Amino acid sequence: MNPRRQDDREFLRLTERPRYESGHGAITLVDMFSGCGGMALGMAHAAHRNGFAVRIPLAIDNDRDATEVFRHNFPKATCVLDDVCTWFDGALDARLTDAERTTRARVGTETDVLLGGPPCQGHSDLNNHTRRKDPRNNLYARMARAARVLEARLVVVENVPAVLRDHGRVLKITKEALERDGYKVVDLVLDLWQIGVPQRRKRHLLLASRDATIAPQRMLQALQNDFKHMGRSVRWAIDDLVDPLVGRDFDIPPAPSETNAQRIEWLFAKDEYDLPNELRPPCHRNNSHTYKSVYGRLRWDRPAQTITTGFGSMGQGRYVHPTRRRTITPHEAARLQSFPDFFAFEATSKRSAWARLIGNAVPPLLTVRIGEHAFGSADTTEYGRAGIASHPELAAE
Repeated sequence: MNPRRQDDREFLRLTERPRYESGHGAITLVDMFSGCGGMALGMAHAAHRNGFAVRIPLAIDNDRDATEVFRHNFPKATCVLDDVCTWFDGALDARLTDAERTTRARVGTETDVLLGGPPCQGHSDLNNHTRRKDPRNNLYARMARAARVLEARLVVVENVPAVLRDHGRVLKITKEALERDGYKVVDLVLDLWQIGVPQRRKRHLLLASRDATIAPQRMLQALQNDFKHMGRSVRWAIDDLVDPLVGRDFDIPPAPSETNAQRIEWLFAKDEYDLPNELRPPCHRNNSHTYKSVYGRLRWDRPAQTITTGFGSMGQGRYVHPTRRRTITPHEAARLQSFPDFFAFEATSKRSAWARLIGNAVPPLLTVRIGEHAFGSADTTEYGRAGIASHPELAAE
């Protein structure tokens, strides 16, 4: 195992932010649909582990709370509250528009990594109204357009697995557009537990490269092989956070309803991890639901289920603490998403915003893993054009 990966637990417990802007060369990142910064954070930390600085000339999101948190955690980044379509508004194969020429002039064409986590709610299996037909799904293809405008070397796009079944075939459209622009493109569904994230979280990952030193297929194979022998548990992530800190809202769980408090008490009194049907509300009994984990209790020695925006309610999933009569705190949810302690979600003070930003975030350890393969290894000596070091194991044939 790469010795750097043994530092993941230490990474989660860091209280002081590393100096991501310092290093012997600069990796340039652009982050589309940036959210609070999970993807950028992972890439920055991978670059830092390899001795490189990070420069973020553009990060875009239309969520005000998300951009506030991003700016606080990356104070030297250019983070804008806007719609990505105002910066990248051209048809996929068309000439650059006036807006896109302005974007290129501001950002440049030295983008090493283009990141993006387009809105996934339209693809989600939890969305029963507009599933796979949601107009937000078309935003996925903006990643290909941005890659053309910025001439990005590596493109990383994360989404839910259901993007494969989008009625508008947005994944196929995006891949074909990237290939026409000279990218080698691969994609797969990956369980992030296999690469070190302490939860069962399946995600679709697309990698595209037109850099001869980065072969996406080999990168995906390397990711699949990374942690097959090392699944991480709830205990690994949060065993030091059992008793919430007094006076810090981020460490305080929401108060349950009287009925849910009784359900939590039953789980502990009976030493059970799943609530029986007779104690569930009618909509979650017998064959009327498919999510057994709802109203459940986490186990120390297993990974968490997928952390969603509803992690504060036992009625939204398996979110009751393993040994305490409460649901998990925002801090614990952030840890299970692989956010380190120095990452300041408290740049916004709204609990509803914390739930939304944490639940919707891309776990940073995903892009830590990708960055480790993209930026090189300990014995790499060759250094790329604008910062990406060639990796001998991933070089194109």
